[in-house]
Amino acid sequence: MQEIRTYGSVRGVPGERYPYRDPSFFAASRQHPAPRAQHLQSTARYNSATMQLPPEKQDMGLMREMFSTIAPRYDFITRIFSYGMDKRWKQRGVERAGLPERPVVLDLASGTGDFSELVVAERPAATTVAVDLTERMLRLARARGVDRAVCADATRLPFHAGAFDCVFIGYGLRNFPDLNAALREIERVTRPGGLLVTLDFFLPRNPVFRKLYLGYLYEQGAFWGLLLHGRARIYTYIPDSLSSFLTMPDFSARLEGFGYAKVESRGFILGGIGLHWAAKKNGTRAAT
Repeated sequence: MQEIRTYGSVRGVPGERYPYRDPSFFAASRQHPAPRAQHLQSTARYNSATMQLPPEKQDMGLMREMFSTIAPRYDFITRIFSYGMDKRWKQRGVERAGLPERPVVLDLASGTGDFSELVVAERPAATTVAVDLTERMLRLARARGVDRAVCADATRLPFHAGAFDCVFIGYGLRNFPDLNAALREIERVTRPGGLLVTLDFFLPRNPVFRKLYLGYLYEQGAFWGLLLHGRARIYTYIPDSLSSFLTMPDFSARLEGFGYAKVESRGFILGGIGLHWAAKKNGTRAAT
């Protein structure tokens, strides 16, 4: 089996190896400094209270450990929390993207490679690269037939500028310790006119439903965490990370500030889960 390449401060396998013969996507000389602690300790506002980021978002080691534990159950639990609609929503995201015949696609925070698989089904000539922070997720993706897998941090991507026609992100936005830094990197590696397609949990705008939704996710998370892993925290992380995140309109506005135009969205579960499609402007630079 071909190896998974590791980059930057991410560790899982010894050395740095290309997962396939053509390394043309990679900016081999690009240096990625270790993340600074202050960048991992930002806060967000929720219900007029300042919410500290979950510990896993402040410590990349904890984040990798948690997702390594989740990995064998990842597909099952995403179906549970999406009421079985997860694959259909992702399929809609791919179809609405209108990809060219031979797209070069980044599947960021790829998990076990759902978006990579759906893109190739839609465009058999596509080149997809799955990137995730957790090597165990990528090994499961490789076992499913995903050819190209890179273990790397979303805020320090090891790719050339403008390398990809489209970037897909499934349930990864909430897990980025520094969302702005990740959006800058995503904008950098997307070609002018290229697309960003995301699917994630969002805070519902209605404050009553927001409280009920977070409570429901917490109860579900505790139940499945205890049942599958003997630890409630494994899945109560989901509402914990969501409570310090954004609403769908807030995220749309954030994208417009980072070099994207024609931002479209589709909400599900009264805005608790949302799809976004955004086209990178031609000749623009992202906000800093």
